[in-house]
Amino acid sequence: MLGRVMSIRHRLARRIGRARSFALPRHPIQQETAMRFMIIVKSNPEFEAQASTGFQPEPTVFAEMAAYHEELARAGVLLEGNGLKPSHTGWRVRYDGQRRTVIDGPFTESRELIAGYTLIQVQSREEALEWARRFPNPVGQGQPAEIEVRQLFELDDFAPSGEVERFRALDAAK
Repeated sequence: MLGRVMSIRHRLARRIGRARSFALPRHPIQQETAMRFMIIVKSNPEFEAQASTGFQPEPTVFAEMAAYHEELARAGVLLEGNGLKPSHTGWRVRYDGQRRTVIDGPFTESRELIAGYTLIQVQSREEALEWARRFPNPVGQGQPAEIEVRQLFELDDFAPSGEVERFRALDAAK
């Protein structure tokens, strides 16, 4: 983001605040034990095709997602959540030695594509698992779908170094 720097939490609170009149609560998680997890919504061929032609999510799915994310926000564990546009609007960069090749979408392997994500910060893997179990079906009740949950690296996971401190300084500047 160029220009003014704004934290993820602040941007999300502003975005939520526009839609509803509640502010994102202060995060109750103790930083020394905090763990971040990404809930990844897998894409599918239907989404890729529909999203290319002015896709609108089913109103019930959209409502369930909004309610779930509001619950995450009230619990103080939501960092960010967004849907992604279909692969035809994106590109990949392939590295081969010093050479970089740009490959424009769409991409045919839709099982490897991501349709959206939710980033949460919790105290434990078990807490992340509980939130993931409650994640609404992203394509609607009774439809086959899949989400994947992955833990993010924290700077403390790495051996101390000048590079780690540079990233720590970037985090502090948010």
